[in-house]
Amino acid sequence: MQQLRLDLQFFNQEKTEKATPKKRQDSRKKGQVAKSQDVNTSIMLFSIFMFFIVFGSFMGEALTGMYTYSFTEFIHWDLTEKTLESILFQMTIEGVKVVAPIMAVAMIAAFIANYVQIGFLFSTESIKFDLKKVDPIKGFKRIFSVRAIVEFLKSMFKIIAIGAVCFGVIWLNKDDIMLLSMKSVSESIKFFGELTILMGVASSLILMFLAIPDYLYQRYDHEKNIKMSKQDVKDEHKNTEGDPLIKSRMKERQRQMAQQRMMSEVPQADVVITNPTHYAIAVKYDEDRAEAPFVVAKGADYIAFKIREVAKANDVVLVENKWLARNLYQAVDINEEIPEDFFQAVAEVLAYVYSIQRKV
Repeated sequence: MQQLRLDLQFFNQEKTEKATPKKRQDSRKKGQVAKSQDVNTSIMLFSIFMFFIVFGSFMGEALTGMYTYSFTEFIHWDLTEKTLESILFQMTIEGVKVVAPIMAVAMIAAFIANYVQIGFLFSTESIKFDLKKVDPIKGFKRIFSVRAIVEFLKSMFKIIAIGAVCFGVIWLNKDDIMLLSMKSVSESIKFFGELTILMGVASSLILMFLAIPDYLYQRYDHEKNIKMSKQDVKDEHKNTEGDPLIKSRMKERQRQMAQQRMMSEVPQADVVITNPTHYAIAVKYDEDRAEAPFVVAKGADYIAFKIREVAKANDVVLVENKWLARNLYQAVDINEEIPEDFFQAVAEVLAYVYSIQRKV
């Protein structure tokens, strides 16, 4: 029996259940999401090289202008601290003009790639300092884990694929490369620029293709990592909804308190209308509290019995009216006024009660 209990405990700890919405939300807040870095890289590279195709000539002219201006203007300046600062400042400004658009394209592409995969997410959990991250034992386990092996194989495959694509592009243009000695310097630079862009676009496209299975693997691995055990699901339910046993006890306590308050109002009632055994409705008419008679207590079966007992102990008149008791019980809640449909019947009962009280 003990062995069986231990086995069941072990089974409850196995992570076999899909993550609950709360678990997913908590993991997302920690930055644990299904994301492929290859998707980001391929989209960034493709965007940058497409930018080169459109604006490459303007950037080439800007770089050539910087080179020309340096050897036609700066070379004649006296080398002093002031002129050196001026040269560095101007070259920095020109360099920023060339590099800034590329950086902007890369940032926009990275944002789009992340948004497509995981939506908008800002989390600082992943950059917080944690001593567990520098634990050498856990670090050794991560290096030789299944995930690390998969990442290594992926990297090798990407290197081989990109190398093959670049080699293919160069091989297709080998004849033009052999004829470069017959071309001018500007034509050679233009040719190498176009060849580089062609290799970049081809490499980014092959990376996009490889990113598809990687993204699917990342989603599978993420779902596997956030799986929960049966005990985890139970604990989460207790934390979010509360312990069912405690909740039931609280509801029972609240019901008892409400019943006690209701019973304390029965002695103040003018009449208790009964079924005679199944229902009991305590009615009071007070012009200062309401314009019409209202129900101060009601109950069925055992509660009805208690209401009758309290009414008898406090000399509250009991009137048997099966139809009225049953319908009032279903139509009127405690502290609610009697609906207009029952005015006539209730008025007759109260008139009967008042006549008895006058005789007494």
